[in-house]
Parts: sequence; structure tokens; C-alpha cells
Amino acid sequence: MHTALFELCRRYADTHADRHGVAVTPVPGLTIIRALHPGDLQAAINRPLIAMLLQGRKCVTTGAERFEYGPGEAMVIAADVPTTSQITQASLRHPYYALVLELDVAILRELQSAAPAEQEDGLYVGIEPMNAEVTDAAYRLTRLVEHPQVLAVLGEGLRRELHYWLLHSVHGAAIRALGAADSYSERISRAVAVLRKDFSRTLSVEELAGVAGMSVSVFHQHFRAITTTSPLQFQKQLRLIHARRLMLAEGTSIAQVAWTVGYASVSQFTREYARMYGVPPGRDRRIAREGA
Repeated sequence: MHTALFELCRRYADTHADRHGVAVTPVPGLTIIRALHPGDLQAAINRPLIAMLLQGRKCVTTGAERFEYGPGEAMVIAADVPTTSQITQASLRHPYYALVLELDVAILRELQSAAPAEQEDGLYVGIEPMNAEVTDAAYRLTRLVEHPQVLAVLGEGLRRELHYWLLHSVHGAAIRALGAADSYSERISRAVAVLRKDFSRTLSVEELAGVAGMSVSVFHQHFRAITTTSPLQFQKQLRLIHARRLMLAEGTSIAQVAWTVGYASVSQFTREYARMYGVPPGRDRRIAREGA
């Protein structure tokens, strides 16, 4: 089944991938990634997802943990977690392919009654083998991406089935916590939504704790446990990730980028950008142009 899923994803990605190697499918939250060579270090704050690796290898670092995975393995991220990642094995002859599904919290909530009752266990990021049920459901869903009429009838049921099997996987307890009303994960996700929306303005910890319905000390404790970082560092990374996209994709000037994402000082922006990406913004842009 892994081979059949790989062939489906390969054909679709080879036809539909954009210049960044992203092939968006008509299934909500389902994307296929293709890379023809090892990549640069990429920073992101992922939404909860499962990334099923079909060919190639990838290294992902979050907090103090480093994960490396390859074909037949899946990375589960069951919270909004800052990561740095790098595709480490890919070539023209053997490209990197991965099938990525963003987890749908609404579906998870609907399925709560069908999942075994367990406490939140804090395993928000991890690697697991692609088990037969998850692989089979992913194959049957992906098979419909080029058949819109069938997808319209069967697609939502297959998305629900895939979420169901993920709830019963190794990381099911953490995934289930995403959909549990008033769980720590759900409360922290409220604060994360505010950070994602308003990252360019100054947000106090007191305001974010209020959104989560927690005291400041409890909020700090659970925010770091779930996202692996502090609220201030989380916001800083959001700003720098957005700044890099503006600068590289749209050609916005460094000063304008710094102001847009919420920095009052270009020098502070430059220092923090270099600390996160390893090079200052001007040099990073030149490297990107030369690579293009």
C-alpha cells in the first residue's frame, strides 16, 4: 500500500507542484511536497499536522529535540510548534515526496466519543511508522484528488476516517487533546490564534493568559510544555518567518519588512534575523537570488 500511495503522490506532484515544490490538492488541508535536491534550513511554526514521508529523508528540530525520518515514517505535530527543518536526501533521479495533512479540529471534536478516554500526555511531536490503516485511508483519499465529482461525495467521509485512525495511533492522546473542549491544548491554541493574527503588535502575557482562561504562571507553564517555547519567543519567530517571506517572495526592503512585522529598530531586526537564520537579511536575500 505504501508503494501505491507513493505512485499516486508522485504523479500528482510531478504535474501540479509549483516552483516551491508544493502541490495543493482539492482536499482541504491535504498537500503533496516535492523536492529535487536537499534544501536550506527552513523555519516555521506548523499548525497541527501529519507529514507522511514517501521518498527521501528529512531532519526536523523542535526545542531541544531532533528528529530524522525517512520513507514509511510519519511526523505527527499535535500542536502549534516552532520548528527548523531541512530536506537532507533528494535528487533529480529520486526526488523527495511527502503527503501532508493538516489536522481538522472540528473533525477531531466530532470523533471524541469514538476515541478511547486518555489523559493528555504531552507527546505533541514525534515520529511513528505509517500503519496500515492510516496508509490505506490516505491512499483512498488521495486517489480521488483528480476526480472532483467522486471527491464531492466521498471525500469528507474519507477525511473523517483518516482522522479516526490517527486518533488511534501512537500519538492519539495528544491529537485527541486538540479537539477536547477546555483541554490545555485547546486553551493554548486560543492564545496561539491571537498570536498568529496579531503578531506585529505588542501582546502582553496577561492578555494571552486571559484569552486562554489561565493565570499567568499556569499559562507560561503549559504554553512552554506544548509549544516548546515562551510566548515572547513564539511571537518573535512568527515575526521573523513572516519577514523572510515578505523579503524573499515580494522583494520588500529590509527597513519596510522590519516595520511591517512590528520592529521599531532595523538593527534589532537584523540581529534577531541573523540569530535565527544564520545570516543577516541582506545576505540571505542575495543567496536566495543567486540560488534562483
